[in-house]
Amino acid sequence: MNTKEINRVLQDTFNKELTEGKKRHIVFWYDEPGEFIEDIDELNLEGVRVWKLTSHNMFATKLEVEKNDVHSNFLIYANMAKPSAREDWLLDIYKYSQEFATDKMTVMIRDLGITNDAALRDVFKKYTKFFNSKERYALFKSFSVPEYTEEYIDLTVLASLCKCSIVNLDEVIKALFREQLKETNKYWENIQKFGDEETFWSLVEKTYSYNLQDKSIDSLLIFFLLTNVSETLGGDIPKTWHPYISAMPMNAIVFMNQFMNHSADEVIYNELANTVEKQVKVTEHLQSKEIKDYITSDTFRCFDTSIITYITKQLMDAIHDYTSYIEIIAARRKLHWFSVFRNEYEALYQAIQLFQQIYEMGNAITESQPFDLFKAYESKYHNIDTAYRKFYVAFDQIEDKDGFRALRDKVENIYTNVYINDLAIKWSDALVGEQEKYWPIAGLESQHTFYRSFVQPFVNKEERVFVIISDALRYEAAKELSNVLNLERKASTDIVAMQGVLPSYTDLGMATLLPYKSITFNENAEVYVNDYKASSTENRATILSNHYKDSTVIQYKDLAAMNRQQFRDVFSGKKVSYIYHNVIDARGDHAATEHEVFHAVEQTLKDIRSLVNQLINTVSASNIIITADHGFIYNRDTLQASDKVKKDVLNTDIEKRRFVISSESNSIEGTMNFSMDYVLGEGSGKYVKVPRGANRFAVQGTGANYVHGGAMLQEIVVPVIKFKNDRSKSSKNDVRKIEVKLTSLTRKITNSITYLEFFQTEKIEDKKTPLRLKVYFTDEEGNRISNENIIIADSQSSKPEDRTFKEKFVLKSMTYDKTKKYYLVLEDEEEVVENIYEKLAFTIDIAITNDFGF
Repeated sequence: MNTKEINRVLQDTFNKELTEGKKRHIVFWYDEPGEFIEDIDELNLEGVRVWKLTSHNMFATKLEVEKNDVHSNFLIYANMAKPSAREDWLLDIYKYSQEFATDKMTVMIRDLGITNDAALRDVFKKYTKFFNSKERYALFKSFSVPEYTEEYIDLTVLASLCKCSIVNLDEVIKALFREQLKETNKYWENIQKFGDEETFWSLVEKTYSYNLQDKSIDSLLIFFLLTNVSETLGGDIPKTWHPYISAMPMNAIVFMNQFMNHSADEVIYNELANTVEKQVKVTEHLQSKEIKDYITSDTFRCFDTSIITYITKQLMDAIHDYTSYIEIIAARRKLHWFSVFRNEYEALYQAIQLFQQIYEMGNAITESQPFDLFKAYESKYHNIDTAYRKFYVAFDQIEDKDGFRALRDKVENIYTNVYINDLAIKWSDALVGEQEKYWPIAGLESQHTFYRSFVQPFVNKEERVFVIISDALRYEAAKELSNVLNLERKASTDIVAMQGVLPSYTDLGMATLLPYKSITFNENAEVYVNDYKASSTENRATILSNHYKDSTVIQYKDLAAMNRQQFRDVFSGKKVSYIYHNVIDARGDHAATEHEVFHAVEQTLKDIRSLVNQLINTVSASNIIITADHGFIYNRDTLQASDKVKKDVLNTDIEKRRFVISSESNSIEGTMNFSMDYVLGEGSGKYVKVPRGANRFAVQGTGANYVHGGAMLQEIVVPVIKFKNDRSKSSKNDVRKIEVKLTSLTRKITNSITYLEFFQTEKIEDKKTPLRLKVYFTDEEGNRISNENIIIADSQSSKPEDRTFKEKFVLKSMTYDKTKKYYLVLEDEEEVVENIYEKLAFTIDIAITNDFGF
């Protein structure tokens, strides 16, 4: 209780002018119930002594007031009933004093500034136990109350008991649901002890049309979930659910939408929904439904598990309705459980991409010439490798893989035995014969001229250039990286493909990226550039600085450990900087970790993105080149004996799973033989033999799934990303989000259920990035009055109909003022500060609200 108000009233009493004949004020206060026994010691009355009267100090009180202290004003507080005149030892004092009488209810109502106390006294009286606590009263008073009404007092008591931040029945119920997962629901116990159960259920019935005889939090939860699912579930609703479905569902649907989609409640909601799903046997009822009946239903987890199972089975049965599957996954992206099943949906999407591309090319590769095949891989076939990689990245993160093992087997089989096998045959057939004499292929950019083609032009113009070399960054992954960099900042990004060296292994690939006059092998088959062994960072720095003195070479791992100033110092005064990164090859080249190679690719993309941004932000880098020494082949399944070739070479300089270097020019069955004169110089006398296709040489040791060194396109199509940061005022390279506009002409809502259309104004391409919006209605104070819809504007289609979104809005059942403004809010999910994308004023004129929305 607020003692300030009591203090003020009592102080006013003592400050009143003394009546004739009186020299001081003496006030008796009999508080038999003890309502103010906790407050009496907190009183601070100026010029007044507070004396506590008990049944044991009557004489002492009389002595103190009439003998010991005859000048002070006295407040005599007694936690007892006022005695009768015959039994009152202090009757003589009482006769020339006055009595103060009040009760907590009166003081509280006065403290709250309520004037119509007569009308509300009975409401406060209902909550006597609640207000008999300073802590609870303080909570009650802490809420900002526009006006005290009977319902608002009820709601404020409930909000206080449930520790809500605002006075709102939705928030009270959310708090009760959160506590329901615990052993005891302390908030419900609070309502039972200090609130009023009957009032709570009356408010629930009035707001959500809950009229079940079972008045329990468990039944209320079932009521909300089944009411929500009935809004989106097609076909007949199970009869056993009917009693739990609201006759006026709008408020329940809006409540559920907000509860499900609030990030703080996601885990709690999921656990509650899983319990109810089992109780009402949702999975059993789904067996009589078609997939189209619940594509947009997201109340329960089993909708997603059923959809995932359906698409998986369709893919296993080779039903080639790929567009339909992608549309289903796109619809699920906006719904509640998508984040839980993100990896499952991603695995399905990538499997679809892989199957669809192979299906659409007729399960066969048509190009027959080396140049054409190389260009076809650069433009389209690499996408199959990307889908395979991304499938495994997602698959590896699925917790329960049992439902995906058969699909994984099919992905592996189609990728390896259809795509890789056909590509290997066509590519090897194209290379044998004349092409074996002439590596590289005419008309293609070649890796062994990398420095002259890509770095020297910057040196000639005396412009700074940074070269990032990532070991085993194959073309398909670099293509993804290029796309990401293009959309991250204002810059121009281009990617081209070089034909890599043969054999496609680290020592030779790294050597050819340096400026060189000669590349040679010593007696131990170690690679030398300009007479320096080219494998160490120090020697690479020497080779580079001998060619151009204002240069430096450094490992990425060393840069990553530096602070900002150290980072600047490394590149200070340098015009050519080589940065070596090694994550993919380091992980893939070891048998124990080769199965992690695709995750190493993901890490590499993150590392390079971070490095590019750091170079720009810390040392104002403008020109950045990203390349690799070679690519790689990787299959998840263990190789069969038929995938291995016998290595019938007597005198070898180097022998690996994918190549052999020797001085023997003869061909071996199952291999291709290439002269190395193109890089070592004419008359080198060195030849590289590689297995046809993706086969491996039979050598001792483990770790044959991740390999490189051969001539497969995945190994020798080497990326070069040319990135140029743009600091100009021109808008040419500006990155901007796509625009979304409301196309519905009306700005007046006349139904509780209304549909609005939105349009993505352009397709996603070049520097235009996707936009993800939350869309909902609010009142003038910003309170949400509708469900929330998600719009993901990321269509790459040129067709307007593919970029149109029709969204359903359900408005709360409440009184709307047609003279006031309500707002359709479009909120950009990715923005933290300025997140309101657009705010459009509407009027709402709904005469009668019922379950039909009119």
